[in-house]
Amino acid sequence: MITSRKLDDLLLPVKIKALDLINECKAHGIDLLVTSTYRDLEAQAALYAQGRTAPGRIVTNARSGQSFHNYRVAFDVVPLRGGKPVWGTTGNGIDNDPTDDDKDDLELWQRIGAIGEELGLEWAGRWTRFREYPHFQYTGGLTLADFAAGKTLPITQRATS
Repeated sequence: MITSRKLDDLLLPVKIKALDLINECKAHGIDLLVTSTYRDLEAQAALYAQGRTAPGRIVTNARSGQSFHNYRVAFDVVPLRGGKPVWGTTGNGIDNDPTDDDKDDLELWQRIGAIGEELGLEWAGRWTRFREYPHFQYTGGLTLADFAAGKTLPITQRATS
């Protein structure tokens, strides 16, 4: 069973976008920690079982083979505030009140999501059915069925450090 946090386990175009997100967030004073990249089918099955047939709360609706993590085109991040992960989403979001910026968790996530979207990533914080603030993916227009059939992203993007 493989569950990775390494950017090197992503397809190159996705790794580049992940690095761009990390660097752009850093330029905006936001530190990110990568918490998940590639997940094999067995690990996905175990994650899907959580809260269903295994202890814990439900954290995914994706069965084995139905997650973009399984195809190396998705990753999860968490922002750090004072070196500690910010998992919550409390607060009123992006607003014109700069006095709450250091404690408005929702605003922090929305800023990260907006940066990711500007870079061409799909941010799961916009999803309506199963919102996942930490989740980003880059599919290049390919579907899960495409990836399952063996299609992959072209490696045509620029390299980055």
